[in-house]
Amino acid sequence: MTQAVRQPRGPRTLVGAVLNSDGKPHPVENTFVAVTVVLGALAAISSLWTGLHLLTSWSGLIGVLTGAWGQFISATTGERFLLIIGLGAAAFGLFLGMAHGGLFGGVIG
Repeated sequence: MTQAVRQPRGPRTLVGAVLNSDGKPHPVENTFVAVTVVLGALAAISSLWTGLHLLTSWSGLIGVLTGAWGQFISATTGERFLLIIGLGAAAFGLFLGMAHGGLFGGVIG
């Protein structure tokens, strides 16, 4: 009877198990987690080049805002953990982007 107990495996199942540890689906909260992590990574990586300060600062700002709202509505510890990682990366990128020219550096004014 082992075939009746077979569980799906793979990276998608692992992420679902971490984010939905209470056994219920949380599509809105998980979307906020994904957006925050992607924007945080984009802001942190693009902060390595000073000429990309517009991309860095805007993606960092939007990442911080989505991460803050995601923290407000999060339901599980896994969601909160990944949101904090994404928030930290987004804030890091935002601050470096602001130091290199800001949100409107050279475009307005």
